[in-house]
Amino acid sequence: MATAPRPRTSTRDPEELTRRLSAWLATRLPGAKATGVRVPESNGMSSETLLFDIAHPDPPLRACALRLAADPAAYTIFPVYDLPRQYRTMRLVAEHTDLPVPEVRWLEEDSGPLGAPFFVMERVEGRVPPDVMPYTYEGNWLHAASDAERAALEAGTVRVIAALHDQFPVDQARFLALPGDGSPLRRHVEAQRAYYAWVVDGLPSSPLIESGFARLAELWPSDEGDPVLSWGDARIGNIIYDGFAPAAVLDWEMAALAPREVDLGWTVYLHRFFQDLTVSFGQPGLPDFLRRDRIEEHYARLTGHTPRDMDFYTLYAALRQAVIMLRVAYRQVHFGEAAIPDDPDRLILHHASLAAMVRGDYWS
Repeated sequence: MATAPRPRTSTRDPEELTRRLSAWLATRLPGAKATGVRVPESNGMSSETLLFDIAHPDPPLRACALRLAADPAAYTIFPVYDLPRQYRTMRLVAEHTDLPVPEVRWLEEDSGPLGAPFFVMERVEGRVPPDVMPYTYEGNWLHAASDAERAALEAGTVRVIAALHDQFPVDQARFLALPGDGSPLRRHVEAQRAYYAWVVDGLPSSPLIESGFARLAELWPSDEGDPVLSWGDARIGNIIYDGFAPAAVLDWEMAALAPREVDLGWTVYLHRFFQDLTVSFGQPGLPDFLRRDRIEEHYARLTGHTPRDMDFYTLYAALRQAVIMLRVAYRQVHFGEAAIPDDPDRLILHHASLAAMVRGDYWS
């Protein structure tokens, strides 16, 4: 899927969206119109992003990005899209940290104007490492960069994660606590179990994912540590870079209270996800980029916290990604773009690496 044409993600008509967006914008800024409405090439597989400009003599923002909850008719990746939660998170991160978070300007909770809630934020110019084709493939700007340039991007990315964890006051993020009982990590994992149950409801289950949850129980950390504000989708594909320095930190859809290592495991594994795919297609990829040992060492230097139980957290990241990939695959089935094989585990793009993590020999 990461090397094929992007699967269908929306049933919305871009021209209709433009008309409706202009009508809504005029209610917030009389006389304003939305111009140049377009979908970025890096648009994700879940919520939708639109880029546009405001035509007005004195707009508060001229270059804008709009984050729109997923199209309910498009077999959504997640069961719930809480745009007010994302909006509030971004405002608080901007207020309490020095992270480069785009200014969020307007929140619309009514589904009437565009068919789903949305918010409008500042559009930051720069480059995003692509998912399709993955940045680990030859021919894109990050792959063509020098080792020193990629090292600078890696260091800047780790600094973003460390600053978020160290600077944000957890008492300001209680609204991000996940429901349930037990520690923040217990709640986080139980939320993923509930998500998996939703994904396979009425469809074939995944023995591999279920074995992954069982393996997590065996590897459970003896000391989970204090929770921090976890970005949730901590990866370079959610950062806009000015040159090789972070210019905007995006996509707070999965933010929650969790141990520090949840973000670190996700950063490490999401690179491995693309790297393993690239190697499987006969290219070397970027094997010396975003290495686990280097990320752990750099984070420890910045924060004084040495990451613990990273076999658990990288497995957890691969497992979370597997549930998402299974949902993406079932969406392709829904739209007639794929068929369910005899072995549903093969719908998980990284089933081989997840199986190796469950066995315990992936990192050996």
